[in-house]
Parts: sequence; structure tokens; C-alpha cells
Amino acid sequence: MIADTRREIGILSRIAAGLLVMLAIAGCMHVGPNTVEVDRFDYSTAIAESWKQQTLLNIVKLRYADLPVFVDVASVVSGYSLETSTSAMGQLASSSALQGNTLAIGGAGRFTDRPTITYVPMTGEKFLRGLLTPIDPKNIFFMIQAGYPADFILALAVESINGVRNRSASIAGVRAADQDFVRVLDSLSELQAVGGFGMRVEQDEAKNQTGVLFFRRDDLPADIVETAANIRRLLKLPEDQQKFVLRYSPVRGGEDELSVNSRSMLQIMSAFASYVQVPEAHLRDHSAAVFPEDVTTKGRIQVHSGKDRPSHAYTAVQYREHWYWIDDDDLRTKRALSAIVFFFTLAETGEPGALPLITIPAQ
Repeated sequence: MIADTRREIGILSRIAAGLLVMLAIAGCMHVGPNTVEVDRFDYSTAIAESWKQQTLLNIVKLRYADLPVFVDVASVVSGYSLETSTSAMGQLASSSALQGNTLAIGGAGRFTDRPTITYVPMTGEKFLRGLLTPIDPKNIFFMIQAGYPADFILALAVESINGVRNRSASIAGVRAADQDFVRVLDSLSELQAVGGFGMRVEQDEAKNQTGVLFFRRDDLPADIVETAANIRRLLKLPEDQQKFVLRYSPVRGGEDELSVNSRSMLQIMSAFASYVQVPEAHLRDHSAAVFPEDVTTKGRIQVHSGKDRPSHAYTAVQYREHWYWIDDDDLRTKRALSAIVFFFTLAETGEPGALPLITIPAQ
């Protein structure tokens, strides 16, 4: 009898010790570090997807002469709490007791996730300046310097170069590009492939920064040197000059300047909107702007539309009971949409608004 009692006490002791170990492990658990990997990528992916959808939706709305609206994600704060508890209770009865030995084990846990996301509508002077102010020409050439194709970026973000005009699209209609502009873009692409031109930023005595475009002529094949000379002829630049200061201007400037009539974000998005494939019913009832068929169907940028949600889209939005999307295998249009997001960041002006103060109690 004494041996049985000792054995039972030993069993209960081991169970109690196991519960104490479980309680100690639960007390040492850290929720925060384990959430960083998941939250960081999940939130960044969600924000990026929403930016793409918001940008595409506003482009589609411009085709319908609707008001573009941007809402920024100002802050994301996640608060977690983890509460655990365990309990054990046992009773050893005498050999003559009716109830016998008892053991009760209990446990409880609670996990709470309370994310706080702050949205800020982009309105007022900052929004209007960012939407209507032409992009600084040096920022456009910075993107070319970073590896974006020159013909692609200039066709998207420039209205004219030294008075040579690009294709222009607005609600009022479409103006075709000058043939010399197309030739300039083709020649710049050829020159860019071999590093035939570059850009740097120079600072004057007043610490004003100026973008400078320069053509290389050393260690280049004769045909590439001729291509650079042809660009200068098309743009009516001095043939013996290799360095030109980038200036914003709709017309030609001085002999040492390259005048770039850069577009605003509204102009860039309006040009993009001209490539949206609008349902025939919306063209017939004049709810959407009508552009020539060769512009909307044969352009390099394509935004498709249909009644059903696409299954293989890079991004898709619903507007006026129709879906509008960019195919995931359409690299050029995907790159154009990404460039618009970059340009929107470059076009922002004014002081950033103060973020709201958020306090989350530690639990």
C-alpha cells in the first residue's frame, strides 16, 4: 500500500513538473520577432498591389473624364498580445476513501492582432502641384541613366525635345508625333545600348543643381558617332558640341541647352488613358472619350476591358460594371505602369503632412 502511494505521488510529481516546464516555455515565447518576416512582406505586397490598382483605376477614370483620386497609406501599426495560462491540481486519497485519486489539468490561451492603418486622401495644394507640375527633366534622364530604355521613358514623359513634338493625347483629341521625334528616340536607344551618352548633375556657386547631358565620342565606332551627330542634326543642336544643359522649355533655347518640354503627371496619365480599350457601348453613348482606332488598338501600351474578371492579369480594376486589366505577359505595359508610379513620387512637391500620433499599449 505504501509502495502504491509513493508510485502515485511520483506520477503526479512528474505531471506537475511537466506542466511547470510548459508554463515556463509559454512565458518565454516572443510574438514580435516571429511576426516581422510575415508582416513586412505581406504589408509591402498589399501596399504595392493597391498602388498598381489605384493608378490603373485613375487612368481608366481619365478616359471617362472622371476625377482621379489618390489615397495614400500614411502608416501601418500592428499590435499583438499573447496570453497563456496553465494549471494543475491533484489529490491523493487514502486507501479507504471512496473518491480515489484525482488529477485536473487546465490551460488557456488568447492571441490578439489589432492592426491600425491610416489613410490620407491626397488633396489640396500639394496634390494639385504634384499632378499639374511638369516633371523636372533631370529626373526623367535619371531614370534613363538607371537603365530604363530612352525611347520608352521619353515617349511616356516628354511632350517635345527642342521643339520636336511627341505624340500627344487628351480629351480634345490625338496629335501624331513628328517623324523626327520618332527618329530621335530610335537613335537614342541605339546610342544608349553602347553607352554613347550620359548625364551628370552640376552645381553652380549658388548651389543650384543642373542636369547636363553629354555625348561620348571616344572609343566609339564610326557608325555610333554618326548616330550621335544625326541626333544633334534632328534636334538642331550644334554638331561640334558634346555637352548640353537640360532645361524645361516648350521651345528651343540657347546653343548649349537641350530644351525638354516634360509632361505633368496628368498629361502622362491622359496619354496612357488613350490606350485603354473601352467597351463599344461606352463609345456609342459618349460616356468615354473616343480616340482613333489605330491609336487604341495598335499602340505599344494595352489596357484590356471585359465583363468578366481576368484570370491572368498583372493588375485589374472594376469600373462601371466592367473589368480593366493589364496582361501579366505584357512587359511593356507593366513597365509603363510602374514608371508612372515612380514619376508620381518624383512629381510630389511641398512639405509632407504630419502623420497622426498613434499609441498602442503594450500587453
